[in-house]
Amino acid sequence: VERIEVVKGPAAVLYGRGSSGGLINRVTRKPSENVASFTLSAGSWDIKRGEFDLGRVATDGVVAFRVTGALERSGSFRQFQFLDREAIAPSLLLRPGPDTELLLQADYLRDARITDFGIPAYQGRPVDVAPETYYGAANARDADVSRSQVTSQTISLTHRFSDSLSLRDGFRRYDYDLDRRNTLSGAVLPVTATRPRPLVSLNRSNFFRDEHGWSNQLELTHIFEFAGTRHTVLYGFEIARQTKLQQLYSSNGFTTVDLFNPVLPIVPIDLGGTPATYNEGRFRNEGIYVQDLVDFGSGFKALVGLRRDWFEQRTIQRLALPNLYRKDAEWSPRVGLVFQPDDAQSYYASWSRSFQPSGEGFALAANNAGIEPEETTNKEVGAKYTLLGGRLNATVSLFELERTGIKSAAPGSTVLIPIGTQRTRGIELSANLDLATGWRAIAGYSYLDARIIRSLAVESGQPVEGKRATITPRHSANLFVSRDFAGRFGFGLGGNYVGDRFANPGNTVTLPAYVTVDALAWVRLGPARLQLNAYNLFDKRYFISGHGTSPLLNLPGAPRTVIATVRFDL
Repeated sequence: VERIEVVKGPAAVLYGRGSSGGLINRVTRKPSENVASFTLSAGSWDIKRGEFDLGRVATDGVVAFRVTGALERSGSFRQFQFLDREAIAPSLLLRPGPDTELLLQADYLRDARITDFGIPAYQGRPVDVAPETYYGAANARDADVSRSQVTSQTISLTHRFSDSLSLRDGFRRYDYDLDRRNTLSGAVLPVTATRPRPLVSLNRSNFFRDEHGWSNQLELTHIFEFAGTRHTVLYGFEIARQTKLQQLYSSNGFTTVDLFNPVLPIVPIDLGGTPATYNEGRFRNEGIYVQDLVDFGSGFKALVGLRRDWFEQRTIQRLALPNLYRKDAEWSPRVGLVFQPDDAQSYYASWSRSFQPSGEGFALAANNAGIEPEETTNKEVGAKYTLLGGRLNATVSLFELERTGIKSAAPGSTVLIPIGTQRTRGIELSANLDLATGWRAIAGYSYLDARIIRSLAVESGQPVEGKRATITPRHSANLFVSRDFAGRFGFGLGGNYVGDRFANPGNTVTLPAYVTVDALAWVRLGPARLQLNAYNLFDKRYFISGHGTSPLLNLPGAPRTVIATVRFDL
């Protein structure tokens, strides 16, 4: 991976359904330079990882290739946990002419790890046990393992007809196999007259998925001037097909263990019997879109976009259940305005909307086939400043994001209905400072007031309406300061603060706030770069996250971890 891009807010105009709260764009390494490097990492908790990156560009630039790969065999501070992973990604770039590029990419990833759902909660907090405590099977390395394999192939063609007209077409297909077996906390049984110590019941499931699909995205970019304004117009068409075959076997409350001192059971690897779910989902999507970036001059720019999607879903049952069908057609608009009076400052305002089909996040079933898609609307204003001769960059944004049609179970039944509306109002501040002396500082702060403002749902005996959104801190902040000594060596130190969060929609379990401190030091010795990273330097005990729908599935953060890395550039 070359870099990870985070696009915040609804982005459906360009990326279609499912990008309601934002998206993560994984930019892979492409053939663009002569490179040969090898990286080895090792550290606490038996972490071991190796990577390589090999690329060459022909002298005339007509042909280039690149191959990257990684192998990991790591342990964990969590009992039984491990991570086995292999990945390889070759790519080939052809330039048959000065205005045409053809990029061929493929990748393979195999991943195996314990399916770990963390630590349950009791009386409003995660149970006070050692962070490594596991609530699952005693034979977890056989019975609680998730194994997945992904292969994909991509063909991208770009052609420039002129300085004002260019075309890009991208085709991608993939195959995904998942074999997930897990044991997890199901319910806490409190102390009673006949139960002197609290217990936790365990649930078990086997889930198998065989998924494959393809998509093609065609875009035409046209630059022209009209009535004294400059337009950059993007026209696009996207088509996609997916098939997902899935089976689920489950057994709830099959045993109980002590909540504070669990003696784990040995369980069969396969549950067997009749599956609770066995169906094939078929998905069809077509979308057309247009976006215009208008430069009015005098520092004013506007962005206007509109997309229309047709999304069709079918569930073909392999059990004695009725087949299901649903089709949605939705508009996704986007409007933005930027004012940049000079190179040191700019101001913007934007509004956008996107949607999530009812049968995509949840498998299409009889209890949700009639539910309208979830919609997300985002309103945002902000400013960006470049000061101190370009050495200081700062941004500020204020936003309101509203999601309607969020799905949950209706009170007293298994029927899924829209839970109501979640509204998030927030502010984000960030700054980057680079000094000629080699010092650099990165800082950020965010405030999020995320609440369910309308809901019929009840969870853990509490009405969800009026509650805070799960796994969302009100306050979070980060600061990292580093010093580079002319590219020869350097060091850095920083901290991360996350406020308290609620683990479940009923807000009955709180994950406490925490602060962690990280540090690094590095030195370059000829073709080698040696780096030492220390995470959670003061060995803080904390919970990094939860499942979001249950009070019983809370994942502890890693204790102090030190990783040494050496990279050789050949």
